[in-house]
Amino acid sequence: MLVSNNSYVAPQFFILNGIPGLERVHIWISLPFCTMYIISLVGNLGLVYLIHREESLHRPMYFFLAMLSLIDLFTCTTTLPNALCIFWFNLKEINFNACLVQMFFVHGFTGVESGVLMLMALDRYVAICYPLRYATILTNPIIAKAGLATFLRGMLLMIPFPILARHLPFCQSNIISHTYCDHMSVVKLSCASIKVNVIYGLIVVLLLGVFDICCISISYTMILQAVVSLSSADARQKAFSTCTAHISAIIITYVPALFTFFTHRFGGHTIPPSLHIIVANLYLLLPPTLNPIVYGIKTKQIRDSVINLLHGGKGASVQDN
Repeated sequence: MLVSNNSYVAPQFFILNGIPGLERVHIWISLPFCTMYIISLVGNLGLVYLIHREESLHRPMYFFLAMLSLIDLFTCTTTLPNALCIFWFNLKEINFNACLVQMFFVHGFTGVESGVLMLMALDRYVAICYPLRYATILTNPIIAKAGLATFLRGMLLMIPFPILARHLPFCQSNIISHTYCDHMSVVKLSCASIKVNVIYGLIVVLLLGVFDICCISISYTMILQAVVSLSSADARQKAFSTCTAHISAIIITYVPALFTFFTHRFGGHTIPPSLHIIVANLYLLLPPTLNPIVYGIKTKQIRDSVINLLHGGKGASVQDN
């Protein structure tokens, strides 16, 4: 323990205990986790390369998708290699400061991911409700500024998490029943009041999650009104089809995120710890794994670009969906 003026006590390291109650099957749990991680690396890197290479994909929707793919890569890489070391080699120790760094990036990247999903909803709103002005509203400088603002918002809001945790006294156990350093899992080990940490966590949820979900909901409400008003059934079907991949990404991201948030704060004694930790890992791993697959299946332009790439073509010009 590090002690300073009897007011600050911190462990030199934490023990990440993996998934409690399932230690004997860690090696088997690691197999689907490792497979999903490899798929996420190949899928997202391939998607970013495809968008960069194909001129037909140099459009706002695909630029936002490239942002989402990069964030997904960073998010799963922040936690999965560490989890696999726990499962395979029983390497459970993590330095106190390294734990705080991991905590910052895990929550920072998930916050940025939520913001990018919101930007993608706004992109679909502009594309469907203002199709003739789409290219003039979402110019490259606007996309870059929106992406930068979303990144800064997500990261800056997370800075207080490690700072507040750094100044908590940890005079009890240093064993974290998790595969990575989650904010609540760490601060619950403190022997002091964590009221400030909990309140700030709720503020962040309101400023990020709730705000983004509200913007996404409003965007799709207006999209639905615009689509229903179309006279052609084919036009309505085409408009809806452009949103299916994004709606799938929203569900994949927010359902496990909401489960993790509520079980941490309200279901600690009713939800088995092993289930909570598995879902918390899937929350970080499912979106990077499934998003490239969903967009590859649901988006005709990406399918066509993959076919062109496999046939050595330079990419045919396709209309944006």
